Amino acid sequence: MKKITKLLVANRGEIALRVLRSAKEMGIATVAIYSEADRNALHVRYADEAVCVGPPASKDSYLRGDKIIEVCKELGVDAIHPGYGFLSENAGFARMVREAGLIFVGPSPEAMEMMGDKLSAKQAVKAYNIPLVPGTDEAISDVPAAKQIAQEVGFPILIKASAGGGGKGMRIVNDAAEFEEQMQLAINEAVSAFGDGAVFIEKFVTGPRHIEIQVLGDEHGNIVHLFERECSIQRRHQKVIEEAPSSVLTPELRAEMGRCAVDVARACNYAGAGTVEFLLDDKRNFYFLEMNTRLQVEHPVTEQITGLDLVKEQIKVAQGEPLAFSQEDLSITGHALELRVYAEDPQNNFLPDIGTLSTYVRPQGPGVRVDDGFEQGMDIPIYYDPMIAKLVTFGADRAEAIARMLRAIEEYQITGIETTLGFGRYVLTHPAFVSGDFDTNFIKDHFSPANLAPTAPNEATAKVAAALGAMLLETKKPKAAAVAGETAGAEVSGWRRNRLGVR
Repeated sequence: MKKITKLLVANRGEIALRVLRSAKEMGIATVAIYSEADRNALHVRYADEAVCVGPPASKDSYLRGDKIIEVCKELGVDAIHPGYGFLSENAGFARMVREAGLIFVGPSPEAMEMMGDKLSAKQAVKAYNIPLVPGTDEAISDVPAAKQIAQEVGFPILIKASAGGGGKGMRIVNDAAEFEEQMQLAINEAVSAFGDGAVFIEKFVTGPRHIEIQVLGDEHGNIVHLFERECSIQRRHQKVIEEAPSSVLTPELRAEMGRCAVDVARACNYAGAGTVEFLLDDKRNFYFLEMNTRLQVEHPVTEQITGLDLVKEQIKVAQGEPLAFSQEDLSITGHALELRVYAEDPQNNFLPDIGTLSTYVRPQGPGVRVDDGFEQGMDIPIYYDPMIAKLVTFGADRAEAIARMLRAIEEYQITGIETTLGFGRYVLTHPAFVSGDFDTNFIKDHFSPANLAPTAPNEATAKVAAALGAMLLETKKPKAAAVAGETAGAEVSGWRRNRLGVR
């Protein structure tokens, strides 16, 4: 066994702080790195030691793998936890860590390479009979040949970058007339974003739900799944609200998807925490999408329903320990939601906002968890992802988790910048979300900037009160219909008065 006594977290913000806290509970000494822009960040103050690795730009600091390994050698560090983003799925960096005699808290570089390329991932899982979206299973650059394949698959189709992620190098094509232009645009964008213009074609699944399965494996061949997360509320192909478990999976479908996720992990000899992503169509058919070989942003909802600390499990696996539980030992308890609180303006196409957190007061109380890396008076830097925090709520069931999230949103006080809190309230009180009848087209189908236009205080409060009443009464009539009503004469809460300046 390889005992970790000193851990460097090669990341910033809330995920760095999250990893540092688990390491501290395990009695492991910690080292933080930071850019000049993050000199006063919370993760820098929390760690036992902290080292500046460069200027604000990521390429000059958090992406400097050579500098990070140099710091490890200088400070006697045993292991590196990459968090997510930055170098977390960089197989070259993981290999550098291994060659330097350090422990990389994550999967092997070989597993990263296999799953990091969507085409090689498809090839790897074929032997396990994993359902795949119809399309090509190899890169294609011949436009006429690609067009012929697209016609055989049937429009609409999706052109995707093999090395892609986050919606980059992805184009939806509705008919043959626009195919050539869209394919060239996808190739150009893939080259620009990833330095790799390889693209492939998939049937575009209309109205899909995005369901992902958390997996955990060790170095002894043991692999389990930790159930699913529903991640269908997205903007620009990126998640905004996640929940666990999904409201639409039956126990049988959950078990089948879980088995497939474990097989995907087995196909690449996976060790550590990873996520297998699927599309679920309106007939409840599911298709393998990709595997993320790292900890996910939304991992807290899985922690809430399983009672596990995924960061601690990652560290134990990295030390060579076998999993302390089997699939039969795991079960779902309660329901959890996560709202990503971004410094973005939902009324302006979710464009990032920058500024100072003039007011920053976190919500508290039963079933509320806030993972963040900011405090009042701090600036939101322009150099990095605009996420301020992950607001997580947990309840005995979905209704209680939603009710607690609505309360937490109301209590969360942030001024000085625009945020996605108002958008979160809108989603959580929308009949489609409350009923569970939604897909990845939620924003396109149900949201416009006008939905967040300022309203009278008691009108806004009435809407929330109506939603809460509908959910908590648990009548036999459809929840979607119950939420549609309004509650007249609702009192304006103290929290609402404070936030809206009402006296």
